[in-house]
Amino acid sequence: MIEKLKAIKDKFDVLTKEIADPSVIADTKTWQAKVKEHSTLVPLMDEYSNYLKFEKDFNGANELLATETDPEMREMLKEEIQSTKTAMQESEEKLKILLLPKDENDEKNVILEIRGGAGGEESNLFAHSLLRMYQMYCDRHKFKLEILNIEETELGGIKEVEAMIKGKNAYAHFKYESGVHRVQRVPETESQGRVHTSTATVAILPEMEDAEVEINDKDIRIDLFRSSGAGGQHINKTESAIRITHFPTGIVVSCQDERSQTQNKEKAFAMLRAKLYDYYQREKESEYKQNRKSQIGTGDRSERIRTYNFPQGRVTDHRIGLSLYNITAFMDGDLDEMIEALTLADQQAKLSAQEE
Repeated sequence: MIEKLKAIKDKFDVLTKEIADPSVIADTKTWQAKVKEHSTLVPLMDEYSNYLKFEKDFNGANELLATETDPEMREMLKEEIQSTKTAMQESEEKLKILLLPKDENDEKNVILEIRGGAGGEESNLFAHSLLRMYQMYCDRHKFKLEILNIEETELGGIKEVEAMIKGKNAYAHFKYESGVHRVQRVPETESQGRVHTSTATVAILPEMEDAEVEINDKDIRIDLFRSSGAGGQHINKTESAIRITHFPTGIVVSCQDERSQTQNKEKAFAMLRAKLYDYYQREKESEYKQNRKSQIGTGDRSERIRTYNFPQGRVTDHRIGLSLYNITAFMDGDLDEMIEALTLADQQAKLSAQEE
């Protein structure tokens, strides 16, 4: 690991010089690429500097102990050796995590899908609660959530909603949310006060660029239709909504959020690219299921990942066995503790897989 870090440090030093070189700065595209690469290495290099400092202090204290005869000083040096040894070990664990291969999608925007599942109208009401939860989480972290397509119910629930979440490292924040979310609560539609169990499914897809997913014109059909959602008379009179059908996969996407047909078409293609990427990734992963041992369920929509138990005020994530007793705050977008725990568990699983 240390040899690898030395090589990365050499590369980092070269990049540091290059991004300050006027000839490199003159080529904007090259300079931006080097600045981005440099910035991704900063956390690793900062921790490596910490490790080298602890190592220097550890070796220095050992050298002094070898020649020190004063009992009191020897005791102090032994304490310093133990504390710096612990600090080195902790720093080494951090370095191992920072050296893990980065998820190429972490920095991307997100396509969010929520659908009501089992439980009738209560599942649709829960889907609405989940959308509100994610919207409030976005507000906390300065992400922008845009509704692309939504099918609401008369009682205020959501049968289906698709949204775009934009912001730095959006996918890294949301990628563990894919799966079946189960709720246990007394529904608003229940007059006897009985607790019901319902589900909603969540899918998190990274937004793809044109070059990353190829879409052939002969493989799709584009239909125009009138938007049915909010927006007043204007939006209902014009055929601004877009539906795209992809024949080879059977995937259908719709967008009716914008009054502009061009904007709806652009967003519909963004959804289609994300779904096609997801479709082909699942095909690939099904051939290598053993590789998923190191993942904390970042994509299996049939997996029940979390239970929201309102009578007990509890949220439990079944993948890592973590229960939080703050359901009100959680539903108001306070997901940080859960997401951090999932991220750490995924990192530890990947480290264990590397060591096997």
